[in-house]
Amino acid sequence: MCLSGEPYPECCGRFHSGRAEAATAEQLMRSRYSAFFRLDEDYLLRTHHPSTAPDRLDLDPDMQWRRLDIVATSGGGPFDTEGTVEFKAYYRHGRERGVLHENSRFVREGGRWLYVDGDILA
Repeated sequence: MCLSGEPYPECCGRFHSGRAEAATAEQLMRSRYSAFFRLDEDYLLRTHHPSTAPDRLDLDPDMQWRRLDIVATSGGGPFDTEGTVEFKAYYRHGRERGVLHENSRFVREGGRWLYVDGDILA
């Protein structure tokens, strides 16, 4: 799903189930991508910073997420408190194909990485 090379239960599945927390901003980004793929609204809201989190998400079951490419990271390591992850997420929606290119901001609070927001890139 997130193309980390790990099987789902050992990778994003352990984060989605709550058995583990992402150690880096990139791990959280990959797990959130997989959560969009799996329509896991609870996980997406749980990993969104409370200051910017929506009340709910309108996930589209017709949206087909195809591939995630991590373009660059800055900070976001196990000992950092902030980080960014630039990614490209490829999708198909009906006959439309596209790429979501975003630079996402993350913070680590209480030992947990949280998604804050992101800038859409061209």
